[in-house]
Amino acid sequence: MSRRNSDRTGGHRQGSSVPPAAQAQPFSFIVPTEFVELPSQGRYYAENHPLYNKEVIEIKHMTAKEEDILTSKTLLKKGIAIDRVVASVIVDKSIDPASLLVGDRNAIIISLRAASYGSMYETTVMCPACQSKVNFAFNLQEANVYSGEDLSSLDIARNEDGTFDIELPATKVTITFRLLTGREEKSYLNNLEQDKRKKNGEKLVTRQLMAMIVAANGDDRIETRRYVAENLPSMDSRHLRLAYKLANPNIDLTQNFECSTCGHEAEMEVPLGADFFWPDR
Repeated sequence: MSRRNSDRTGGHRQGSSVPPAAQAQPFSFIVPTEFVELPSQGRYYAENHPLYNKEVIEIKHMTAKEEDILTSKTLLKKGIAIDRVVASVIVDKSIDPASLLVGDRNAIIISLRAASYGSMYETTVMCPACQSKVNFAFNLQEANVYSGEDLSSLDIARNEDGTFDIELPATKVTITFRLLTGREEKSYLNNLEQDKRKKNGEKLVTRQLMAMIVAANGDDRIETRRYVAENLPSMDSRHLRLAYKLANPNIDLTQNFECSTCGHEAEMEVPLGADFFWPDR
């Protein structure tokens, strides 16, 4: 998923002479970097985006400066600590971290954690069978890249602008949908949080559909998109959400889990909780 750029590591070879001018400089070294494979391979970015058709992105290893960000109570409370870290480690500062597709952002987070603290992630999870809280170790090296190319099974058409078209089975409406960036996902999650505060009931499915739908039969008016999101038959709603999952390049975080208490075996997704970047907590 990532490879080290060893050419960027610094230091003098043993026995080499250091010029007097260099000796007068403050102590310094070059922080190692990694090239992270992008699940999207840059296919779904606009032509003017720095990652257009780029298969990898270069990130630097975390330093104490990034750990300061991760321990900031203010940033943690606002829910932007991880965003700030991602912005800090991307080498090419012309890349807006909020414009990253969600799958590409996830790839950066997984690679960053593995490079900083190792690939084994030990945490506490709840067994879905006996409800016991047990310690379990996930191996981040087993997180596979899914390129999002399995489109034929649902007859999904990919457009040149990075969107997708699919005809829904019940209504026969053709929906144009997009993959969410970090900015769009955050807006979607903020809307869900507002639903909770208003106590009017969470609109998990309709909010998700509104975020992804670009147009219905070519009509991209917000009134049309809202009507479709709120009134799609369940068969069409499920079909569209499955199409999104198939089209969306991402990191597969599901791994085999076995409960140490009851022996139950199941697939479990790696939890990206508060201790993900703090293995010693």
